[in-house]
Amino acid sequence: MLEKLLDRFRGMMTKRILVTGAAGFIGAALCVRLASEGHRVFGIDNLNSYYDPQLKRDRLSEIEAIAGEAFTFSQCDFADRASFANCLADLDISRIAHLGAQPGVRYSLENPHAYIEANIVGHLNMLEFARERQVEHLVYASSSSVYGGNEKVPFSVDDRVDHPFSLYAATKKADELMSETYAHLYRIPQTGLRFFTVYGPWGRPDMMPWIFTAKILRGEPIPVFNHGKMQRDFTFIDDIVSGIVACLGSPPADDGTLKPGGSTKPHAIYNIGNNRPEQLLDVIAIIERACGRKAEIEMLPMQKGDVPRTYADIEAMERDHGYSPTTPVDVGFPRFVEWFKSYHGI
Repeated sequence: MLEKLLDRFRGMMTKRILVTGAAGFIGAALCVRLASEGHRVFGIDNLNSYYDPQLKRDRLSEIEAIAGEAFTFSQCDFADRASFANCLADLDISRIAHLGAQPGVRYSLENPHAYIEANIVGHLNMLEFARERQVEHLVYASSSSVYGGNEKVPFSVDDRVDHPFSLYAATKKADELMSETYAHLYRIPQTGLRFFTVYGPWGRPDMMPWIFTAKILRGEPIPVFNHGKMQRDFTFIDDIVSGIVACLGSPPADDGTLKPGGSTKPHAIYNIGNNRPEQLLDVIAIIERACGRKAEIEMLPMQKGDVPRTYADIEAMERDHGYSPTTPVDVGFPRFVEWFKSYHGI
């Protein structure tokens, strides 16, 4: 009996990694990786209805099946200050992977308030939590969308990003500025990661791979914007997770040196992409082959808030964290289509 009580006490005192957005695409994959590497993970997510919550619940079931007792989940909204504080009141958190956010460029045109609540208020709540608990490292999700219409390629973390094309992008830039302030005032070690078009199994229904695969398999036309003249630095989920894990264990030093992104505080910003922009029409051809049928393409003009290309300069991420993406699109997209068919029983 005494030994069981001691084991329980040790478990309560064990430091955990907090993952926000744990039921999301990237968050769920990160939880699986961290648990598989022996970490104790506490995940939170509000399971909102931006897309079908059943997919989020299915991701959680997948994590629990793989991670077992190494993973604990609580439904919690980090943008709700009181709920968030109550959710984490008794937990000893050592590091944070703050991946939860309101995503999507196009949806920000329809529901701007959702972005302010989740991405601005929520980020502030996370910064305050990190300050109060004096966490070892806060890694947070930014986005390649901050580059807006930058003409210079590849996009570098040292480029000016003062002209966002969408409110989503503006909130992510604001998050970076807020983090810089907290790194300056409270010396909280932080790393911001600008993700570049993440895709793969368990991906989001509002993103191109899911939309195109579903429509091709149903024989419906797919909407192709800017008349197909689009390039994206598609990055496979496994490569993204490897980069996040590498960053989590290596907080930026508070030594006054210049960090990627321009800070001399303990705050670094990195691009995390594939460093290889792909022509959208070439990727559609890969999806067609994986689906076993041709796509009916509906050419459309550029959508508001969208950008014609993304292209990540990942030199700093390679140098500081050994980041080296290994999954080309002709491997990654067939793996997504295979998962999609299995998930839907096709």
